[in-house]
Amino acid sequence: MALIRPVRGRIIAGVCAGIAQRFGVSPFLVRVLFLLSMLLPGPQILIYLALWIIVPSQRA
Repeated sequence: MALIRPVRGRIIAGVCAGIAQRFGVSPFLVRVLFLLSMLLPGPQILIYLALWIIVPSQRA
């Protein structure tokens, strides 16, 4: 299964929802883990923006 940003259930860009769908976990869990990772130093925002651009959106 490829990494695709879903049309439904997305908040902002759908990157976290796409990651959750790819790995079969709850989108809420991925969003919480992403927000917690923001407390650590690193390029989290840049990675999120890159995934927003690189990962294709699901066709309706």
